[in-house]
Amino acid sequence: MAVQFIDLKVQQERIYETILENIKGVLKHGQYIMGPEIKELEERLGRYVGVRHALSCASGTDALLMALMAYGVGPGDAIFTTPFTFVATAEVVSLLGATPVFVDIDPATYNIDPAHLQEAIAALEDKDPKQHPLPKGYEHLSPKGIIPVDLFGQAADYDRINEIATSKGLFVLEDAAQSFGAQYRDKQACALADISATSFFPAKPLGGYGDGGMVFTDDDGLFEQLKSVRVHGQGTDKYNNIRIGINGRCDTLQAAILLAKFDIFPEEIELRQKVAQRYNELLRTADGITCPFVAEGSLSAWAQYSIQSDKRTEIQDALKEAGIPTAIYYPKPLHLQDAYGYLEYKKSDFEVSEKISERIFSLPMHPYLREGDQARIAEIIRNV
Repeated sequence: MAVQFIDLKVQQERIYETILENIKGVLKHGQYIMGPEIKELEERLGRYVGVRHALSCASGTDALLMALMAYGVGPGDAIFTTPFTFVATAEVVSLLGATPVFVDIDPATYNIDPAHLQEAIAALEDKDPKQHPLPKGYEHLSPKGIIPVDLFGQAADYDRINEIATSKGLFVLEDAAQSFGAQYRDKQACALADISATSFFPAKPLGGYGDGGMVFTDDDGLFEQLKSVRVHGQGTDKYNNIRIGINGRCDTLQAAILLAKFDIFPEEIELRQKVAQRYNELLRTADGITCPFVAEGSLSAWAQYSIQSDKRTEIQDALKEAGIPTAIYYPKPLHLQDAYGYLEYKKSDFEVSEKISERIFSLPMHPYLREGDQARIAEIIRNV
């Protein structure tokens, strides 16, 4: 059997009948938009995370966008975030006319570095790019918020990030697209900041069979705004629009599928820990390989198992020849992407992100990865 990078087929076989029954339930009641499965999913996931409010939406990108819209983010606002992430994190900032201010990452966890975050905020307040790299037009920007990213499934250092944010009067939006199911100091991911966003893209730890996302918060006022933003800025009814919003609803069919998947999700998180531990045992003594680091007090959701090597290309080629897929997250940091050329950041502005992007790649990772396949993967890597 071929090794799958993410094996959704094995998972589906476990819950196939439940998925079918849930889909049939939607077909029977015919409420394809905002049907009862939506409310059930929001309630179950909100309880799991441990927050008062959970609001489903059409994608993880929409979850981020809606959260920023609820805070009124717009032109002149600076949002601090990492350049070592998928473009969606910064894209939503730009869509609202605000400006992403990039901050380098911790070389061990790959998450935003709180020390550099402090430097970036101070540099923007002092209007001094010598203290920390700043984007073009920084003279006209004011600090507004922070978007840490829980990369590869591990939560960022929220104790320090939230402390910095509180001292500066900034909001924190947890980008938990990859970390639903993770833990940080006995709290669940998606409950670690003022507001959080996750994704149900099929490859995520809890993924649907299409796009979907969710926003989490304990703030009653934000929740009311989010409900309005999700449906075109709706007020008392759909023809009374009190703000600019989006069409951000999650489909009822996706909610039905996610409910079936969530039944086995806690078990899958445990299985992910075992798969990651086996990789660690097989690879930690391999020459020239840097295995993932999980900070004390954290539990990763292991959205990806990413290693570093100076022989990345040779290892990927050898694995490909053996029919084993790999992926690179992320080959080019955001500050070097064409889309962000207008910010006029330059190469070497964020050296940690740049160095890691040249060495990192991800191995097959899912709850059902077989021990024999992992041993074969490790053997190929060692041989290279």
